[in-house]
Amino acid sequence: GCVKNGIDEKVANKIYDEMIDFAKYAFNKSHAAAYGVVSYQTAYLKYYYPVEFMAALMTSVIENPSKVAEYVYACRGMDIQILPPDINRGYSDFSVDSGQIRYGLAAIKSIGKQVIQVIVADRKEYGDFKNLEDFITRMSIREVLNKKVIENLIKAGALDCLGGTRKQFMSIYLQILDHVNQEKKYAMTGQMSLFELVEEKSQFEIRLPDVGEYTRENQLAFEKEVLGIYISGHPLDDYEAAWRKNISAVTPDFQPDEETGRSKVHDGAREVIGGLITDKTVKYTRTNQMMAFVTVEDLLGTVEVVVFPRDYEKNREFLEVDQKVFIRGRVSEEDERPSKLICEKVIPFEQKKRELWIQFPDKADYLENEQSLFGHLKDSEGEDEVVIYCQAERAVKRLPRNRNILITPQVLSRLMNQFGEKRIKVVEKTIENRI
Repeated sequence: GCVKNGIDEKVANKIYDEMIDFAKYAFNKSHAAAYGVVSYQTAYLKYYYPVEFMAALMTSVIENPSKVAEYVYACRGMDIQILPPDINRGYSDFSVDSGQIRYGLAAIKSIGKQVIQVIVADRKEYGDFKNLEDFITRMSIREVLNKKVIENLIKAGALDCLGGTRKQFMSIYLQILDHVNQEKKYAMTGQMSLFELVEEKSQFEIRLPDVGEYTRENQLAFEKEVLGIYISGHPLDDYEAAWRKNISAVTPDFQPDEETGRSKVHDGAREVIGGLITDKTVKYTRTNQMMAFVTVEDLLGTVEVVVFPRDYEKNREFLEVDQKVFIRGRVSEEDERPSKLICEKVIPFEQKKRELWIQFPDKADYLENEQSLFGHLKDSEGEDEVVIYCQAERAVKRLPRNRNILITPQVLSRLMNQFGEKRIKVVEKTIENRI
């Protein structure tokens, strides 16, 4: 038809090919209108009902821990607190609790929805669970508990409401479970247990051992094990400011977009990531050289880093599980799959390069106080540079490397007493200036 109307055949074919490409994702008016309505509705709900909106959003991805982690971090930015799972307050899905979001019980590994339905139904009928023994007793009657379920509830923090620590519960739950099962056997055979013969039942109640609580690191590790993410905190929380300052990409940037299949970071781009090494696999090349595949986790998710032999040999001391590191590398993009980072350089979080800036009114004042300054610095050895700034001349002088120091509170105190607090400043260098 185009040729008959005087249009060149090549031009017609080109136009038709473009029409085919466009048709792969073309919006007709009704489709575009429907998307527009949904967009306005979701924007309205997120603005006026942010807690309910985010709870529903996280429920929609409850089986995808990396997405949940991303939304949890977004909630923090919206001043919405994420409360841990709780058998006395929570439900299967993420729910709203006193203006905050209560973590969904269904997100706990090995806890089926049937178990959660029984827990919620029993709670509604007989009231809150009073303690660990009360919970195990009531759930044993309904025959939905096993060791794995109890352990995972403890590790997730869902039993924190029962008046004990997670370490206490882990130490005693087997004894309580055995005791409850024994009581059930007595009841089935019509026998009376010693517990039933005595008047003072409290004398035979199982008491929590005095074992304290797990360390924060252990609690976080348990949460990650059974929830896939951290709830009560994150190993990187104390480093968040430095982490944000030094990175150029976060782990979700390496995930493929649901529509385009492409990640935000592009093939060949050089990026800096930072986080905790959670997994490491060492392999040998054909020439018998060691290389590694490392999983790095930040506050939002994980990304795989490939470390080839030359870079592995240079950085292997820093590439251990639980190390907190910054990694600069080149992006390797893969179709429909998460992109990877090819490692070029590794810097531990603790290996900070800092500069101590000391300001003087002018060069004459600096020269007058130079020997006194060197006296304060001579007993300190380290890798931190000392920079002199003369205000009148706007001149910057970097002291030679043999004058490098270790910046400590003691050194800062001496200098501030001598020259004044406002004239002393510590500057931490970013990754770009360190690599």
